[in-house]
Amino acid sequence: MNAPSISRFAPSPTGRLHLGHAFSALCAHDLARAKGGRFLLRIEDIDPTRCRPEHVAGILEDLRWLGLGWDGEVVFQSERLPLYAAALDRLKAMGLVYPCFCTRTRIAAEIAASAAAPHGPDGPLYPGICRDLGEDERAARIAAGEPHAWRLDIARADALAGPLGWHDGVAGEVAATPEVHGDVVLARKDAPTSYHLAVTVDDAAQGVTDVVRGEDLFAATHVHRLLQALLGLPVPRYHHHPLLTDEKGERLAKRAGSPTLASMRAEGADAAMLVKKLRARSPLPFKGGGQGVGGER
Repeated sequence: MNAPSISRFAPSPTGRLHLGHAFSALCAHDLARAKGGRFLLRIEDIDPTRCRPEHVAGILEDLRWLGLGWDGEVVFQSERLPLYAAALDRLKAMGLVYPCFCTRTRIAAEIAASAAAPHGPDGPLYPGICRDLGEDERAARIAAGEPHAWRLDIARADALAGPLGWHDGVAGEVAATPEVHGDVVLARKDAPTSYHLAVTVDDAAQGVTDVVRGEDLFAATHVHRLLQALLGLPVPRYHHHPLLTDEKGERLAKRAGSPTLASMRAEGADAAMLVKKLRARSPLPFKGGGQGVGGER
């Protein structure tokens, strides 16, 4: 008999939720409920410049309006920084990360000066300016208080981990190619961690067995799979669903001003009918499930 599934919804409190968020949360919720498991809520609030308490309250309000109950206490990434620091320290001890003192201006200038700068899924790759700095220089600049991020030496890490892959419930078997992302940032100058490191550590720490998220994060999974291998973490099942789009075919997004669930609710939208329509669009092999709020199922 298969063990119950554990899924999660992990929004960033940088604005109100829209239909795209609702669809992703519903897919994750229904997977857990259909398999007799748990649906967790994690608030990814590691960006101190954009995250707001009022948006956290809005997320809880929107999920309750949709009838999507979560199990246990809400987890906040801002309260889990020691976990990310410990993971980063492990990678430092393995010689797989290095401090990067570059500004965005310096990186952009280096890329512009290159005749053929390599590109990854998110654009031009970091050109490795700080990768080969000597240990003495690195230590001196850190001791002097120079702002720096921590980057993963992707070539060294990839060579250590060897061939990797994962199973995706939508795409099937996938061979991991994290090298296409270049030396990604694992700890930012303005925050002690990054999305890549925090989400990988949290999914393992929370026992998440099924990661349900939009296909816009499919490329990031290549990096997450590598970090799992390096840190000895379990590999969840992944389900990257298609993104919802507007009448112009553009993906729904906060920065695009997509209608929020709060505005739809204020205009009298029927939550039950909305959920029914969203479930009809799910590509995953399950529909519906039980409910519950704050651990009550």
